[in-house]
Amino acid sequence: MDGRLDAAGGSGAEGAVERTLTRLRRIDSRPDPTVAPPAAPPTGAPPAPLTLADLYRDHRMRLIRLAVLLVDQPATAEDVVQEAFTGLHRHWSGLRDEAAAVAYLRTAVVNGSRSVLRRRRTAREYVAPHGVNARSAESLAMLSAEHQSVVDALGSLPPRQREVLVLRYYGGLSEAEIAEAAGISRGTVKSTASRALDTVARVLAERSGGR
Repeated sequence: MDGRLDAAGGSGAEGAVERTLTRLRRIDSRPDPTVAPPAAPPTGAPPAPLTLADLYRDHRMRLIRLAVLLVDQPATAEDVVQEAFTGLHRHWSGLRDEAAAVAYLRTAVVNGSRSVLRRRRTAREYVAPHGVNARSAESLAMLSAEHQSVVDALGSLPPRQREVLVLRYYGGLSEAEIAEAAGISRGTVKSTASRALDTVARVLAERSGGR
């Protein structure tokens, strides 16, 4: 089944993860009421060329949530996304179109998140998450208790496994796109997803039994 993740044995967990992260994606895709929409071009005028500001307005919130799901800390996630846009500015002239720019940003966010996690391991410390920003808090508050438990279970995964599930179900990426963003093969994407979903299923079952 091309472009889909085959996670045998994890169908229940897969459905729970998909429902939860799809719900978050829909919430975070809503227009930010604090950001003014772009002005419409005059009637008959050609559309204005895409700018870095357009990408920032349209994709920043989704990228922040992606980073939050990878590194846990909203303040750190915002720094990761800011660095990704800074890198995009440096490479702007060499990008073909919006799709290439968004792919660059996703990869930069994944790599930036990995760097954060490496620094944490090197320092042998874990910093408790900062208070979430307003939109992140709104997103999480709109999740049911079941969805919250899935987000918590994702947080227990090793970084690579969490990356694959977040990119698939929150980012909506295909196997090939995940492989490109994460710098791994498509076969590794599938096997990593399978292990991750098995782990999520086990964590959810253990926590449910504990209650």
